[in-house]
Order: sequence, then C-alpha cells, then structure tokens
Amino acid sequence: MRFYDEMLSLTLSDMQASAQRIAADIIATPLLPFLGEAAAEIRLKAECLQPLGSFKIRCGANALAMADGQALQHGVATASAGNFAQGLALAAKRRDIALVVHVPESAPTSKVAAIERFGARVVRHSFSRWWEIMSTRDTGADDGLFIHPVCERSVVLGNSTIGLELARQWPDVDTVVVPIGGGGLASGIALAFRALGRKVSIVGCEVDSFAPLSAALAAGQPVTIERVASFVDGIGSLRVLEEMWPLLRTVIDEVVTVSVDDCAAAVRSLAFNNHIVAEGAGACALAAALSPRFNGKNVAAVISGGNINRDILLDLL
Repeated sequence: MRFYDEMLSLTLSDMQASAQRIAADIIATPLLPFLGEAAAEIRLKAECLQPLGSFKIRCGANALAMADGQALQHGVATASAGNFAQGLALAAKRRDIALVVHVPESAPTSKVAAIERFGARVVRHSFSRWWEIMSTRDTGADDGLFIHPVCERSVVLGNSTIGLELARQWPDVDTVVVPIGGGGLASGIALAFRALGRKVSIVGCEVDSFAPLSAALAAGQPVTIERVASFVDGIGSLRVLEEMWPLLRTVIDEVVTVSVDDCAAAVRSLAFNNHIVAEGAGACALAAALSPRFNGKNVAAVISGGNINRDILLDLL
C-alpha cells in the first residue's frame, strides 16, 4: 500500500511544480470540439499533438527531471511498448543520458524506430518476459536506474499536468474519458481534479477483447487474462499491476469497454471530422465518449497518442 498512500498524498503544489519542471519539454495541448455527430458535448484533449505524438513526453521528462543526478550518471532503463520509451528517449537525449529500453516483440515498428532514432538501445523480449520486467523491474542486466512507465511518483505527477490543463480549459467539464494502459494516465488526471477540489467523473476505457481493469473489477482483484492482439496496441495488459490496483479502484469511477471495430471507426471519425491522426488507444477514448450513457454530459476525451503505423492507418481509412 506504500505506493497507494504516496499517490493519495500528492498535493496541488507537487503537480504545479511538475508543470513548471517540464514546461520546456511539452506543449499545452488544445481542447478541441469534436466535429462529428454526438449526443454529448464532446471535446478532445489532443495529447496526440505533443512532441513525438503522445502524452508520454510529460511523464518521461518529469521522471528524469526528478531523478537523483548521481544515479543518472549510470544511465536509465525502462520497459515500454513504445510511447513512454519515446518520451523518455527524447528527454534523455536532451539531457545527454544513456537509455536502454526493453520492449515486447509485438511493439509497433514505427515506435521502435523512433526510440532508436533518439539514440536509445532497444532490447526485445517475448511478451511474457517483457511483462515480467514490468511487474518486477528486474531487467536481468545492469543497465541503469530503472524508471517504471506507470508505478512511479514522478510519472503520475507528469500525467497530472494534463488534468491541471483540462480543468483550466473547460470549467464545466463533468466527465473525463481516459484510455487505460497501466493506469498511470488516468490516475494522474484523477488526482489532479481531486487536488483542485473539482468533482468530475473519471471514466477509464478499454477494448473488450483485452480489458484487464474490467476483469479485475468483476473479480474484485487483479486477474490474468488472455492477450488478444489487435491494432489497438497502446492499452491493455495481461493483468492490472498489483501496485496500481488499490489506486485505480479508488480514483476511477467507471470503466467502459468498446470493440476493436469501435476504435477503428473512431480513428476514421477523428481523421475525417477533426483532421486528427490518432492511434487505437487514443481513439478508444472517443469511441467510449460516444456511448449513449454520456448523452447530455460535458465529456472530455483524452486522445492520448497518434503513433499509428502508416499501413494500418491506410487500411482503416
């Protein structure tokens, strides 16, 4: 419960300090009206417009900025399917810090190429071995300070800056829909609204073929599920991380699952209506926001990333 208690003790000052710390690394992303048909008032928090096309630059930059300088002399390692590693790689290159990234063999080639372009060394693993690294932080090598892509105070604080921006941009928002990967993004946003004293509904979204948080909520505890591969590669996992489970069931108000086809339709809708390129995980938020359960609500959908393989995007369009 140490991580849980640490997260609930985060203050508004902690979050504001993180926003200042990463100001030179990120942009304050726009909140755009969704231009397609919807029964709710939907606005898009376009994190896909960040440098490298993902919100992960926020938490990657904050993690390095908050790390102990002496520890960083020996380099940094992480486990990431792509977007967090890209954000961390860009931040590490700017700070001249060596980085080793452990990725699953299923990681999209476009994301791996971007990681390597920034000078990071990539080590590939089977998905099960990669998940073991995610769960234990043990890479099996002496490759530097390990920064977890989800269960780190600095990572959650970096993500919280999205909540601070969103609250300022739309005072009347009452529902925020956030893709659930490891849960660090949703937790950071939820904690930001809590720190501000703002009562909004935080809704996690998953793909129904690969939905570990939904399965955990149904079972009352994290359970291992079967992995079903699809083009929606940035969310979902074999099970909810044990460190994250108490926090997620506290700060997430509801979880909505959508189909892979729903995500594909949302990718098309974002491209045709808003001229936004979104990956499957980011489009999942719009797909969930379009659910009839949110009719009449003021819904912010966090479009978390836009790093989609070109061939997949062309097929979907």
